[in-house]
Amino acid sequence: MRSSNPVLTSLTQPQRGQQAAYASGMQANPYQGAYQQGGLQHGGYPAAEVADRPMTVDDVVTKTAITLGVIIAGAVLNFYLLLTQPGLAQILTFVGMIGGLITVMVSTFGKKFGSKAVTLTYAAFEGLFVGGISGLLTGVQFSGANATVMIGQAILGTVGVFAGMLWVYKSGAVKVTPKFQRLLLGGIVGVLVMSLGSLLIGMFTGTNLLYDGGPIAIVFSLVCIVLASLSFLSDFDLADRLIRQGAPSQYAWGVALGLAVTLVWLYTEILRLLSYFNRS
Repeated sequence: MRSSNPVLTSLTQPQRGQQAAYASGMQANPYQGAYQQGGLQHGGYPAAEVADRPMTVDDVVTKTAITLGVIIAGAVLNFYLLLTQPGLAQILTFVGMIGGLITVMVSTFGKKFGSKAVTLTYAAFEGLFVGGISGLLTGVQFSGANATVMIGQAILGTVGVFAGMLWVYKSGAVKVTPKFQRLLLGGIVGVLVMSLGSLLIGMFTGTNLLYDGGPIAIVFSLVCIVLASLSFLSDFDLADRLIRQGAPSQYAWGVALGLAVTLVWLYTEILRLLSYFNRS
């Protein structure tokens, strides 16, 4: 039950006995015949979490909506500050970027999957980043570009891709197999390494080919958009598996965090691509 989304890989894995049950096609429910062993219940979930009710689709929808609501509120606030107090807004954008990254790392390596506090903290930080980067890419760095139109296009594009990939997943047009997960994870890691490498080279040369708006930057942005879009399939698959396996309802916060990370990544890449075509 692993995901190519690094946020979701911190999820506690089922025990060997249950993995064998899944492999043989059995419908194992971690809430049936639960037993304690070393503080864990059957299914690999902590004993305290097993007391919680099973997760539902409504839990995922509700938690994701709350998370996105916090992100939108923070984004609107920082975008407004960018227009009135640009110095403060730029600082908050940087704080949001670093804070969001640290929060994701805490969730991933600190085994905090399903933590409401971690998810909402990420949303607060990422809201500041989204609002700041939206303003910087549209209204400040590229004069003459219509910020409202560009942001609206990026939002519509993000929503459209999300809906499209949900349909693709539900229709079964693309199967989320272990091979698919490995290839997707490899692509994401490759993009991350290239981004870091390009930033380091840019520090010494003053040139960043992946973000300068040229042909290479456009292709790189398109690759990121494709990878972010495919990541939704991995997110949907994990949420589906957790629901069918009767995972604790609090795990919906972890799914919400994973979806939020993918949505923010997709939105920023679409907005970045649009900004390349709107430079004066």
